Amino acid sequence: MCGNLTRRDAIGCLAGGLSQPAARGAAKPNVILVLSDDQGYGDLSCHGNPRLRTPNLDRLHAGSVRLRDFHVTPMCAPTRAQLLTGRDALATGATNPSSGRGLLRTGLPTMADIFAASGYRTGLFGKWNLGDTYPYRPTDRGFEEVVWFPSTHIGSLPDSWNNDYYNDQYRHGNKLQRYSGYCADVFFNEAIEWMRERHSRREPFFTYIPTNTPHSPFFVPEKYREPYRDLPTDVASFFGMIANLDENMGRLEAMLRQTGLRDNTILIFATDNGTIGGDRIFNTGMRGRKVQLWEGGHRVPCFVGWPAGGLAGGRDVDGLTQCQDLLPTLIDLCNLKRPAGVEFDGVSLAPVLRGETERPPDRRLVVQYSPVQVQAGVIGRDTPVLPGGPRKGHAAVMWRHWRLIDGSALYDLRADPAQKRNVIGDHQEIAARLRTHYESWWERTQPYALDLQPTHIGSSVENPVLVSACEWADVWMDQCLQVRRGDHRNGVWHIHVERPGDYEFSLRRWPESVTIPMRQGLPPHKGEVGEYPAGVALPIARARLRIGGREMSRTVDENDSAATFRLRLARGRTELKTWFYDGEGAEICGAYYVIARRL
Repeated sequence: MCGNLTRRDAIGCLAGGLSQPAARGAAKPNVILVLSDDQGYGDLSCHGNPRLRTPNLDRLHAGSVRLRDFHVTPMCAPTRAQLLTGRDALATGATNPSSGRGLLRTGLPTMADIFAASGYRTGLFGKWNLGDTYPYRPTDRGFEEVVWFPSTHIGSLPDSWNNDYYNDQYRHGNKLQRYSGYCADVFFNEAIEWMRERHSRREPFFTYIPTNTPHSPFFVPEKYREPYRDLPTDVASFFGMIANLDENMGRLEAMLRQTGLRDNTILIFATDNGTIGGDRIFNTGMRGRKVQLWEGGHRVPCFVGWPAGGLAGGRDVDGLTQCQDLLPTLIDLCNLKRPAGVEFDGVSLAPVLRGETERPPDRRLVVQYSPVQVQAGVIGRDTPVLPGGPRKGHAAVMWRHWRLIDGSALYDLRADPAQKRNVIGDHQEIAARLRTHYESWWERTQPYALDLQPTHIGSSVENPVLVSACEWADVWMDQCLQVRRGDHRNGVWHIHVERPGDYEFSLRRWPESVTIPMRQGLPPHKGEVGEYPAGVALPIARARLRIGGREMSRTVDENDSAATFRLRLARGRTELKTWFYDGEGAEICGAYYVIARRL
């Protein structure tokens, strides 16, 4: 089966084992998928928010088919992996936004791969969050034109240093390029211009616009924050970022109408998890927010519009749906070449979207991800050992109006939409059915769920490779703020050495673009719309490295910006760990950045 093969074999299935012919004669519909970041179900005025104004999204809502019981994962990367592969989050390898568990399994064809195999041009503009290095980058996973940034957010640990949402450097393809303006404006600008070019060439396109907004840090131009200034500062900024997103959705809609593209373009809007900032104002009566398993953590908006396909005029669809349904749905709506043997956990919603059936299939669904693990305290013998990976049972099992949380709390949303009353004592049979479903689901999913995808080094495709602390296994270290603070954390990288040979490892406290000694601190940074605090000095006196069964160490001098080691490595899987020590021999932290180069 393609789902269990290498990526090369899986793409071979796309090219040679196609089970469904492409449409002939009719013009292929274009597809635009917009996914906002950390915006919840209640963060829209069309859903009743009493303060936030989203007129353009409201118009899209009014003219679309609305999936009213649509679910994702309560964290960003697992949702994106589900969305792009049609698989449950725990089957994708990307079960957590960072901590070494955010890399999408290479054996899985993506939505972009499948569109490309049917003759579509493919573009991504914004947040990827499924791997920053080969073979996990968007350019390795079916996207032809990309403007993106690494990891979880702008200002993440491996992002271009001092990116602050305005006039930033993003990756065009895999090379850094500076862009003018506010981040969300840039991504929509680039997407719109690319789509205009595709239209001028009469090329069908699949455009994925996963915005970084309204994810923290809450940096936004003042004019968007001003209408909400009476609210808490973070909420005012959060709502301001959504107002900017709404403005960009209006620009996108205007372009589609001006070019005549709107009628035969499938436009989908959804969000990646529950709210991170709006629940204090309005949450449509739901309990929970981002990272939580209650309804507010994973029930999100999903609007699907396609005038030429009859998906217009405004219509609600009730019944459970989940984001892994969108790929098989688009395969049917666009008559794409379906790769033979590829398994989907989602189902096609095309019949219900077209109005051929009233409701989606009646089924049980599971929401689960790998919670972020945080090492507390100072690194050393007192650091607690934390379990890694998804925990069996830590899930929401859904069926109709029932929700089983952590296997021990049962909620009836029909009678208790706020999930205040655990009724498991009154409905033991329902709970038993949901537990039975979860047991079989876990047994099927667990082999993928607990596996860690390795960082590849030594490939001829990408050399050298930035190995960042974002990929420390089950250790949360993914923000430039953590680097500036000098967080006392360390972890292990899972590594795949692509080619045997001599390798050089440069261990760094600051990124390579910051050419100062690793002991030295940094001044604060103030940008157009955001700012970062000063970077503290660390008294690094010694560096140590362990990989492939070998250990090396060396002193760090006052002017050293990196500690460099050279050694020979065999091909295959191994682990890498680094240490920085002070002059007394006490461990400070691991190297936040390692440049791994095959010589």
